[in-house]
Amino acid sequence: MKEAEIRREPIEWCDIWIRGCTGTNLPRVLMIGDSITKSYFHYVDKNLKDRFCCGQLATSKCVGDPRLLKEFDLAFSEGDFDVIHFNNGMHGWEYTEEQYSSGLEEAMDWLIKTAPNARIIWAHTTPKRQGEGFIELSQEITERVRVRNRIATQLADERGIDINDLFSVVVDRPDLFSDGVHFTPEGRESLGKKVVDMIAV
Repeated sequence: MKEAEIRREPIEWCDIWIRGCTGTNLPRVLMIGDSITKSYFHYVDKNLKDRFCCGQLATSKCVGDPRLLKEFDLAFSEGDFDVIHFNNGMHGWEYTEEQYSSGLEEAMDWLIKTAPNARIIWAHTTPKRQGEGFIELSQEITERVRVRNRIATQLADERGIDINDLFSVVVDRPDLFSDGVHFTPEGRESLGKKVVDMIAV
């Protein structure tokens, strides 16, 4: 993406947490995503701690932003990963879906090239809700999420990347939302269980 096309948010952030850098022979997992990934990370880490060393890269950067791949570089400088669970799609709404597709293709290919022996899993982006009790789906954003998930499905299928459909876990469960985007403890556990089941296959 050209520098003139890059759109950033008022606050940009990145949180990298890598466990198992020394003293273990357990396989290593990296969960890449945003605040949703960050919210279920501790559940996944706790429930896989005897089988995997889990790390996270949570970021506000949207695919296509060149700084995202620099953040990838930083996480991968801590060593190799056997499993990569990857999501990106709830940020970068000022990008077109064409730009998102191009950026996601670049990110997937980066992961495949950098970690050729890793199992890569794409995680579908979750919906957005609105209104009292978050009963109503935010139609504009959720429809864009659906489009982005379809784009991701096609790119993942072309590359032999597994898909973890987190969207379906919560789309009909307004009770699992703590606000329009984030989740209650029960919601985080529901997502975490799906991630654990996918990684531990």
